[in-house]
Amino acid sequence: MAATPSSPPPDPVAGLIDVPLPPHVSLWPQTWPARITVALLLAGTIVAGWRFARYWHANRYRRAALAELRQVTQTLGADAAPNQLATQLSVLVRRTALAAFPREQVASLSGSAWLAFLDRTSGGTDFSRGAGRWLASAPYARNEPDDSQRSALIDLTRHWIRGHHA
Repeated sequence: MAATPSSPPPDPVAGLIDVPLPPHVSLWPQTWPARITVALLLAGTIVAGWRFARYWHANRYRRAALAELRQVTQTLGADAAPNQLATQLSVLVRRTALAAFPREQVASLSGSAWLAFLDRTSGGTDFSRGAGRWLASAPYARNEPDDSQRSALIDLTRHWIRGHHA
């Protein structure tokens, strides 16, 4: 029997069956040790993030003091009034100490006791025996520190702000 010209030819694709797709693969680990490892890594990441946030928050006074130190050293050049740099550094160190330590421990200190406190919290003797002496005597001294003493005082102040400890 011949195909009639009015009927369409049979569709060769009509008899095909779709290929079944494989089941979806889960991203969650399949074994218990792997699940426990993922849970511990997640918990460790959360704890590390929390500790870093606490550390960052606790040291914001240091960042503010370092920013103020940069501003003071940039604004006070060679045309500054006598001992103005040492006086401002003294005030900056005092405010930083009041932010970091109990007020009862810091507020009443002056002179050699203040320098001894700074030595004790920095772990050295640069305040009582080095350039740090200018912090206690700058507001009252007639002579001003020379350039090397100024840079040593700035470096010592920066070192104390970054590394003081209780």
